[in-house]
Amino acid sequence: MAGRLKLLLDTHVMLWAISDPGRLSDQARSAIASEENEVFVSVVSPWEIAIKKSRNRIEIPDDLDRGLESSRFKLLPVLLRHTKAIETMPHHHRDPFDRMLVAQAIIDGMTLVTADRKLTHYAAALLPAI
Repeated sequence: MAGRLKLLLDTHVMLWAISDPGRLSDQARSAIASEENEVFVSVVSPWEIAIKKSRNRIEIPDDLDRGLESSRFKLLPVLLRHTKAIETMPHHHRDPFDRMLVAQAIIDGMTLVTADRKLTHYAAALLPAI
């Protein structure tokens, strides 16, 4: 990967980057670690984790908050331009969190780092996480 990238981490990629970076491909791990790139986490990721945790559908490390705080990841808010983009997106993926991440990546010119192959059907720039 040449040049400066704006990366947006899918929720599972954020979790792996903080607690189990060995699960990431060398390319993804290198791109995330590069000081040259800006790395973002959408506010929808902690929201998705909280919902799944409340339903006992996910286990997260106890130090996730500390890991996020100590990372150089920037928090990306959900803005009206992101929600507006959802209206015209095709329904290749039913997960509302993933659809928002795709919208944010497209609207803000970011590369979405994900292992979710369903997201390849969208016009977002993707970096395979595995």
